[in-house]
Amino acid sequence: NASHETTSLQLAIRSLVKVLLAAAAILCISLAAARLLQGFGWLDALLSAVTLAAAAIPEEFPVAFTFFLGVGVYRLAKRKALVRRAVTVENIGRVTTICSDKTGTITEGRLRLAHIRTAAGVDESGVVALARTASREDSGDPLDHAVFEASTPGSRSEPLRFITTFPFTEDRKRETTIASNKEGTAIAVCKGAAEVVLKMCDLKASEQEAWSREVNAFAQGSHKVIAVASRICNSENVSEEPSDGYSFAGLLAFEDAVREGVRDAVGKCSAAGIHTILVTGDHAATARAVALEIGLGGTSPNVVSGDELENLAGRNETAAMKNIDVVARATPAQKLLLVRTLKGAGEIVAVTGDGVNDVPALQLADIGVAMGQRGTRSAREVASIILVDDNFQTLVAAIAEGQQLFRNLQLSFQYLLIVHIPLVLTAAAIPLAGYPLVYLPIHIVWLEMVIHPTALLVFQESPATATISRQTASQRTAKFYGPGEWAIIAAVGLLIFAFTATGYFRSLGIGHNVEHARAMAIAVLTFASSGCTAILSRLRTTAALIVVSSTVVLSFAMIQTPAISRLLDVQPLHWDDWLFVLLGTAVPMSFLIARDSKLLSRAHIKHR
Repeated sequence: NASHETTSLQLAIRSLVKVLLAAAAILCISLAAARLLQGFGWLDALLSAVTLAAAAIPEEFPVAFTFFLGVGVYRLAKRKALVRRAVTVENIGRVTTICSDKTGTITEGRLRLAHIRTAAGVDESGVVALARTASREDSGDPLDHAVFEASTPGSRSEPLRFITTFPFTEDRKRETTIASNKEGTAIAVCKGAAEVVLKMCDLKASEQEAWSREVNAFAQGSHKVIAVASRICNSENVSEEPSDGYSFAGLLAFEDAVREGVRDAVGKCSAAGIHTILVTGDHAATARAVALEIGLGGTSPNVVSGDELENLAGRNETAAMKNIDVVARATPAQKLLLVRTLKGAGEIVAVTGDGVNDVPALQLADIGVAMGQRGTRSAREVASIILVDDNFQTLVAAIAEGQQLFRNLQLSFQYLLIVHIPLVLTAAAIPLAGYPLVYLPIHIVWLEMVIHPTALLVFQESPATATISRQTASQRTAKFYGPGEWAIIAAVGLLIFAFTATGYFRSLGIGHNVEHARAMAIAVLTFASSGCTAILSRLRTTAALIVVSSTVVLSFAMIQTPAISRLLDVQPLHWDDWLFVLLGTAVPMSFLIARDSKLLSRAHIKHR
């Protein structure tokens, strides 16, 4: 099952954490050795290494990712998409192709008998009665339900005794029931795909052609069309389904309205570069009509049959398969083939399904989406997401939510990286140069109490937009940042480091006032952390406002209140020190502001 594989984002986080752990280990060992060589003693060396380890070990990254998944499950559930495996939250925002069912997902799934065409000598109630004979009331099939709903108590002209049935399969595309009348005569009644049933009937070529035209006319009006036929059969041999010699009874054309808002949802997917493929067992003309109604494929959707799809796959025409808009008369095996081919071509595939036959495709897909209302238990058990309302719009909304969640995680990790660069560098470089420790263990605890709540609470709350955005390369490949973003992270982190170190040395001064120097370094770091939080979050949430304001107020109060500062081994700062702190916050943040302005400018140009 694809959903149980280690995902791209998990691999990216694992690689990032491994690199950071290796760097932290090297720095800790180097610092301990340097302090010993400088003559500070074993206790100082050990304290230096432990303090640096507490600052440098990147435990926040897996914690933030786990928290991100939990928040994602909750937010998707609010959008009526129940997540069965948390890692799905990661993949849903990276979907590039959706293979969607028609009935009940694109359409309402409520079939209604709209038109009846009868053969000579057969009345309309007789056709409905025959169709009812070849239907099962408890099958759960919307078509069977519509047949029983359309029939009346008088629809069946005479009572029939059920003998056996040959149920509908995607390969046979028909259902046949054998029953006997009161005289004991066995009658085989067949209903199913019109082109299949017509070939089983004793009709002249001209009659076949005329009825086929009738079928196409209904199908082009987005009707689901079935043919009904019957024949007398040998009551002593009912173990085999009769395959020919039927008398054609007529056609039944059903309407299934397209769900409200699906056209808009398909348009959002198209605008975002997400390709939607309609996979259905219906007639090609019916599928084309529905595709036109929802705007799939523009004014001329690319429609192929399931057999044509197999031929394309056999010739390895992957590019042609990626450009398909509709697959008609598709079997579960052909649906599975489509999903396998698309995944092999590098697509991130979401597949909707509701039946037992859909299980293989749901398992293979990157995102298996089962229907909550009409889906079978087996489909729901293997799917990674269950749509409570069986609605295509819900899936599209879930993709938009997934994209925002990925952006939130990017912001959270960006914040962590920017803040950890100056924290680790000052904790390592200054003692390596032979100066007193910048941070004691209590200071690391103080700083971690600022960093952790910020990373976990502020960025996860950013709300999803109403539309799906076109994916960036980092989203599609689950890489966190491109070269430009890494450059910004490094530049801002190094600037904060420069101001933190400068503030430390400036306050250390000739008198070697370590407590004052530590207060200066902590003030620059905490205020810069607040500025970074404010700009990355744009203060769009209550959590962002609370975290930024509380960090600034508490940091100022803890440093400037003599009783508290003595407990923390720091000293209150002077007014010119605070001016330097503000400068050390403003200059690095200007880089983030410039980056945000550039991104907003690009977004404005894109949406104009």
